[in-house]
Amino acid sequence: MTRVTIVSGLSGAGKSVALHTLEDDGFFCIDNLPSHLLSQIIDKLLDSDSKLYECLAIGVDIRSERASPDNMLKLLTQLKLRKNTDVEVLFLDTDRSTLVKRYSETRRKHPLSTQDLPLISAIDQEARLLDPLKAYADLVVDTSALNLHDLRDVIRTYLLRKTRGSVALIFQSFGFKHGTPASTDFMFDVRCLPNPHWEPELRPFDGRDKPIIQFLEAQPDVRDMFTDIRDFVARWLPSFEDENRAYLTVSVGCTGGRHRSVYLVELLCEHFGTVHDNISRRHRELN
Repeated sequence: MTRVTIVSGLSGAGKSVALHTLEDDGFFCIDNLPSHLLSQIIDKLLDSDSKLYECLAIGVDIRSERASPDNMLKLLTQLKLRKNTDVEVLFLDTDRSTLVKRYSETRRKHPLSTQDLPLISAIDQEARLLDPLKAYADLVVDTSALNLHDLRDVIRTYLLRKTRGSVALIFQSFGFKHGTPASTDFMFDVRCLPNPHWEPELRPFDGRDKPIIQFLEAQPDVRDMFTDIRDFVARWLPSFEDENRAYLTVSVGCTGGRHRSVYLVELLCEHFGTVHDNISRRHRELN
């Protein structure tokens, strides 16, 4: 069975990072391939009988699809009907303000922008063109709040799920004062728990350090909160697996995202890591 991963999405959303991550994992990667060549390239690679092409990742750029986005959907449908080929579509999305900021910081030119079409209009036009492909995708990842390392973690976790046949669990800590995560399935607010921040000698540490661990372990409410979150995730995880979900993101937030949320995410990863293969963690504010 040959695995073919189509990587698409908005320009600036992280397609290059995704392809590089897949390449590091052993995929044979092709970027910016026009869709009308998709079937021909796959046929030629498969005819070679080389193990090098057992996992293919193909980047589809808006420059090749602006004239015929519907043709891409027809080709993907045909590919998914082929025998001995497992085709999946990964779509990377990002909110408009984040894209504008990324282009401003890098001073790159958007593929659709012209002298008569400003950046924000080019982004909106691209989003409209790719909406059908986004709706068709097997996995949509919002990269608005993800840095380079976070996106790589998501891609790698998704790959593990495909290998081991179970939904990937992503636990992340965050601080409400820095904003809520852009993409999450379950969000837990733990600001009601005793806060180590109000102990001056504990402020320099984070939830992975022994002084914070000892402080929070001594609080009965913290243990109860962990038990409730653990049992809730365990209760609903099988339902997500039954729906063939790629990954499940559980976010735990406290005020600053350094103490209580980090400690609880570490506990959750430790617990589920003993019973589940695909676990990853992100401490947003520590990164």
